[in-house]
Amino acid sequence: MLSKKTKYGIKALTYIARKDENFPVQASEISESENISQKFLESIMLQLRKSGFLGSKKGKGGGYYLIKKPSEIKMTAVIRVLEGPIAMVPCVSLNYYEKCDDCPDEDACSVHKLMIQVRDASLNVLGENTLADIAFR
Repeated sequence: MLSKKTKYGIKALTYIARKDENFPVQASEISESENISQKFLESIMLQLRKSGFLGSKKGKGGGYYLIKKPSEIKMTAVIRVLEGPIAMVPCVSLNYYEKCDDCPDEDACSVHKLMIQVRDASLNVLGENTLADIAFR
C-alpha cells in the first residue's frame, strides 16, 4: 500500500507542475489546496528538495519549484525517494536486494517468482509515467 507520505509527495509535485514555472509555490498553498497537514507536507518537501526534485527560495515570493521539467521526472524515481524499494519483498528488489532469511532457494520459491512479475509490472507502469503524464492528462 502506498504511504500517505508518497501520496502527498506526488500530489505536491503535481500541484507545482501545474503552476507557472516562473513562480515558486508556497507549501501553505499546496497544503490548503490538497488538504494536507502543512507540517507533514514541509517534511515531504524537504526530502524532495534534498533528493534533487525541488528547489526552494526563501523570503517574499518564495516557495518551492521544480528543478527539472515535469517530463524528466519519472515516477520510479519519486516512489524510490519517498517510499523506498518498489519491490514488495527484498529478494526481488533491483536496487535494495536482500536475501530472505526464510528462503533456502530463491529459484524454487513460488513467492519469489510471483513477486518478480509484480515488480516488473510495477516498474513498467511507473517507468513509463512522468510527472508531466500525471499532471497534464
